[in-house]
Amino acid sequence: MAIPRHIAIIMDGNGRWAEKRRLPRIIGHQKGVETVRDVVGEARNLGLGYLTLYAFSSENWGRPEDEVSALMGLLGKFLRSELSTLLKESVRLQVIGETHRLPREIQKILEEAVQRTAGNDQMVLTLALSYGGRNEIFRAAGKIATEVREGRLRVEDLDENSFASFLDTADQPDPDLLIRTSGEKRISNFLLWQLAYAELYFTETLWPDFSAAELRQAVDEFAQRQRRFGLTGAQLGEGFHPSGEEHH
Repeated sequence: MAIPRHIAIIMDGNGRWAEKRRLPRIIGHQKGVETVRDVVGEARNLGLGYLTLYAFSSENWGRPEDEVSALMGLLGKFLRSELSTLLKESVRLQVIGETHRLPREIQKILEEAVQRTAGNDQMVLTLALSYGGRNEIFRAAGKIATEVREGRLRVEDLDENSFASFLDTADQPDPDLLIRTSGEKRISNFLLWQLAYAELYFTETLWPDFSAAELRQAVDEFAQRQRRFGLTGAQLGEGFHPSGEEHH
């Protein structure tokens, strides 16, 4: 079975899960953290190379202050409690987004976790925090402009590959599969550049109810799809590959 190398997940529905049960929204977020643990463990078991989770968007800063504060507290608690597991399972933690906007205490916890797991090589877990896809592309363009202005990069040497090297995800392959929970069918400013050819999987399941079994179901469905990358099915059957190389 074809296993995606990289899965990205928009973890949606924590608040609605709690509201359906007439519970405070933070209870939904707490239950969502438990789901993160299960999904990261199953991704590791499946042999994924990369798992990227949309944990806190740049737009989420507009939520009520008490909810944002509670989310930051949950993030810090999760990082502290899961560090030993990441080390044991050889999972490397990475972060993308405007992390300088996070509370300084959270930044310190993240920096320590990233540093301590830097040598792990079984899976890369990336948390998108204070992240927005448009902002990422905008920041990349600014970096390129600076490089050109200071003479370290020639405009004529710039192509899609070199542009991508200025993105937050420069050292990662693009996601093969995007999963979004809660029934919403949009990508919500997530990995706009990187998702160009990703397969999309939408489920009505709210994130706190998403399980290892449903992750496997999404992977099974992915394995049934034919990824054409702009080519025809006949071309792929003849061994053509988007890079121009043959593949079998």
